Amino acid sequence: MKLILAIVQDKDANLLSSEFIDANVRATKLSTTGGFLKSGNTTFIIGIDDDRVPEVLQIIKESAQTREQFMTPPVNLDATSDSTMAYPIEVQVGGATVFVLPVDAFHHF
Repeated sequence: MKLILAIVQDKDANLLSSEFIDANVRATKLSTTGGFLKSGNTTFIIGIDDDRVPEVLQIIKESAQTREQFMTPPVNLDATSDSTMAYPIEVQVGGATVFVLPVDAFHHF
């Protein structure tokens, strides 16, 4: 058995949750925040048999897409006037960060 922790953007969470239901994958969904954009994320916790791990990873890969987004970097007030002008830059966001961990024991009471 494996424990999968999948962190996705909130924008992808509802689709991913629906895909898990369709595939009969039980997942616990937590609201989390993080990343350098400090944006809303959702973390899914999934306990799954070893042979279903590739299936779950494929569902995550297809549901959590990367996208381009503009952000304005923070202004440095200690710098000269030319460098205090903050211009939006394009960054890649989305996708998923996934950890697959071994499970030593599993109990369901």
